[in-house]
Amino acid sequence: MDLGDNPPMSAPDSIQQVPQPEANPQKARTGINRVWHATGYSIAGLRAGWHEPAFRQEALASIVLLPLAFWLARSWVEAALLAGSVLIVMIVELLNTGIETAIDRIGPEWHNLSKRAKDMGSAAVLLSLLLCVGIWAAAIAQRLMT
Repeated sequence: MDLGDNPPMSAPDSIQQVPQPEANPQKARTGINRVWHATGYSIAGLRAGWHEPAFRQEALASIVLLPLAFWLARSWVEAALLAGSVLIVMIVELLNTGIETAIDRIGPEWHNLSKRAKDMGSAAVLLSLLLCVGIWAAAIAQRLMT
């Protein structure tokens, strides 16, 4: 007898299907309740990022650079570029840490795709840092030359 040819069995009409609980309770929340919980998750993410040395260094540098951006800037556009470039570095660092954490959860063994994902995250951080340095160097050079 070949079992592969049998059609799938269905539950008789007399048996009611029991609804499965939602896998993620966040999906069922709406309105201010959802925003409240999402804010808590975001704060937890920032706390988790604080345990990463690179994010901690960038956060400490931002304490100096963000006020300096508003002093150095000659217009709101310059201030937005200077402050935004600092924040972009921190955002990309958090995303890179998230990628690394997810890869590490999969397993400690070496895999080419895991290495590739981590390298690409690291490259994104490097590019954001280069962008930030370039914006700040241009603003400082303009301030010194005029």
